[in-house]
Amino acid sequence: MARPELSLIIPIFNEEAVIPELHRRLREVMSTLETDVKSWEVVFVDDGSKDKSFSMLKELSASEPRFKVLSFSRNFGHQMAITAGIDKAAGDAVVIIDADLQDPPEVIKEMIARWRAGFDVVYGVRRTRAGETFFKKLTAAAFYRILRTMLGGMNIPVDAGDFRLISRAVVLTLRSLKEKHRFVRGMVTWVGFKQSALLYDREARFAGETKYPFTKMMRFAMDAITSFSIIPLRFATWLGVLSGLGAGAVALWAVYEKLFLHNTVQGWATIMMAVALGSSAQLIMIGVLGEYIGRIYEEIKRRPLYVTAELVNFDDTDRAQDEASL
Repeated sequence: MARPELSLIIPIFNEEAVIPELHRRLREVMSTLETDVKSWEVVFVDDGSKDKSFSMLKELSASEPRFKVLSFSRNFGHQMAITAGIDKAAGDAVVIIDADLQDPPEVIKEMIARWRAGFDVVYGVRRTRAGETFFKKLTAAAFYRILRTMLGGMNIPVDAGDFRLISRAVVLTLRSLKEKHRFVRGMVTWVGFKQSALLYDREARFAGETKYPFTKMMRFAMDAITSFSIIPLRFATWLGVLSGLGAGAVALWAVYEKLFLHNTVQGWATIMMAVALGSSAQLIMIGVLGEYIGRIYEEIKRRPLYVTAELVNFDDTDRAQDEASL
């Protein structure tokens, strides 16, 4: 089977309310792209949905062989769904886009134009973010800027999500990266190649609820930082120095009190403050060390990144490769 020129990767998790509109928008966009690309495919990755998402995707794929569906055996998470799509996408250019239609599919046309101009990565940068709370916008802005500061030499784009086009060379490179705790947009930055930013206006979610509540965002931020930075480990040194300086200052003050002011009863509050400072520094760093050790533990088990339950509209080669990976 000839390789398609364009592949779309769309992670799906409980999106039954969005799928009909997603299908309509996809058909419109792909019809306009027929003059720009010779052939295309859409790889839907069902991330263990509990609603009717998978059955709806199977119905769509029954009438359109270029719609391919990969279903996980359970929920493995958004980043693993993107990873599975990258593993299966056959296109010369691959676009990653979420199903909620916040990232407009119509932008893909401009991404393809820049890819043809020689760029290996074209990533979308959100100019505006409709339908999001002030708290969401504030935490997102803080996350990207703190992450860039902590990563030093890695210039991860600010206000850019996973919506992007990557070339075949980038796809093949990403397939060789098998770490379990994945931050795909950071990995794309890390591999290098020629990259370009594309500004767009992010729309409000078409229907349904966000799949990234605050708790998931916190775990995502932790994966992003610990996957690409050792600066949290250096906090141990900094906190140790600060604790040492604080302890030295307290010791000098205690000696002064004893020798010159002859206050022999006072000091309980100072001791408690010193103990609290030292204990808090130790607990913070035990937690940081635990995060890194936990990730080492997950990596050395060498389990597969995800488990496929069913493949729809993939050829026999894809099925054989999938079975061999289990």
